[in-house]
Amino acid sequence: MSTDLNDKTPRVVEHYVDPEPFNPAVTEDMTEEQERFYQASQWKIMWWKFRRHKIAVWSGVVLILFYMCVPFAEVIAPYGANTRDSQFLYAPPQPIHLFHEGRLVGPFVYGMTSEVDMETLQWVFEDNTDEVQKIRFFCTSAPYEFWGLFDASFHLFCPAEGGTLFLLGTDRLGRDQFSGLVYGARLSLTVGLVGVTISIVLGLFFGGIAGYFGGIMDSAIQRMIEILRSLPELPLWMALSAALPVTWSPVWIYFGLTIILGLLDWPGLARAVRSKLLSLREEEYAKAAVLLGAKPKRVITRHLLPGFTSHIIASATLSIPSMILGETALSYLNLGLRRPAVSWGVLLNEAQNISVVTVYPWLMAPVIPIIIVVLAFNFLGDGLRDAADPYK
Repeated sequence: MSTDLNDKTPRVVEHYVDPEPFNPAVTEDMTEEQERFYQASQWKIMWWKFRRHKIAVWSGVVLILFYMCVPFAEVIAPYGANTRDSQFLYAPPQPIHLFHEGRLVGPFVYGMTSEVDMETLQWVFEDNTDEVQKIRFFCTSAPYEFWGLFDASFHLFCPAEGGTLFLLGTDRLGRDQFSGLVYGARLSLTVGLVGVTISIVLGLFFGGIAGYFGGIMDSAIQRMIEILRSLPELPLWMALSAALPVTWSPVWIYFGLTIILGLLDWPGLARAVRSKLLSLREEEYAKAAVLLGAKPKRVITRHLLPGFTSHIIASATLSIPSMILGETALSYLNLGLRRPAVSWGVLLNEAQNISVVTVYPWLMAPVIPIIIVVLAFNFLGDGLRDAADPYK
């Protein structure tokens, strides 16, 4: 009952009462959920938040599938990375069929006949529908040396005996494009991981010194970072890559390229580490560690850096795509990896001539995995960054 100051007539104030009986189990469940959240570790809370980002989760699955090809490239690829077939130069992709003349045959491809057009001087290929070449699975075919340890010939799938299986066509020397993509993933995907590792080490070292000590050290490191960031990235990559000796083996070129990418990518992470340490070093637990006699190295590595490890992981994840694109660009311009090494950029080097691309568009096939991997890393990085943000 309530009463107005001017109107003395009492009026009823409506309110709602739940007619259902009180259920203490609901309150207990909510309490248990809250306790589970407040007692969880930082990494577990980060995982719960990351699972809600569906695109990031699926991107992680896609990247896992791609990286599973890295150690088993020889098994997955039906041909060697540099295996040539002089009878099938610029052969088009062979589509996979299941039915032949109305009956189920299973996965197969039709045989191809090839001849040279003397007017255009180009190879002309036609499907021979009378020749059914069934795809073999878990078979033995082209021999290889698995990781340089032992000889093997087992493949996930193989062409028919005496047949061909060019899922993405061939290049000017008759090399299978699909096998090249599988082998190329080994270098193109790992160059980002190795380069980011170098970038993280340098970023944590210089950023930690600048953020913890400050003063002259901070000013000197900041000026060095500004100089590096003022230089144009791609021309600097090209200049340093061109300085690598052409007599080096593909392995040394690979490591030289990763070191170059890592050395030029650390300034961004160093600034992030510096800004975090400038705020964290004033916290009570950091000052208590200093008063107890802890050395700067221990304060930084054991007390300050673990506080934003999740942010470092998210930043590193977003840096990997730029390194993959950097290796692709340098190899495409013939300044990075070269044959017999195979990467996605090396494969794209075959598609420099636009006239060749218009006639043989399957030479642009390496662009597809590059786009998928770069987008997947960006979505994964966004999900990790949101999960690591304590305010979300």
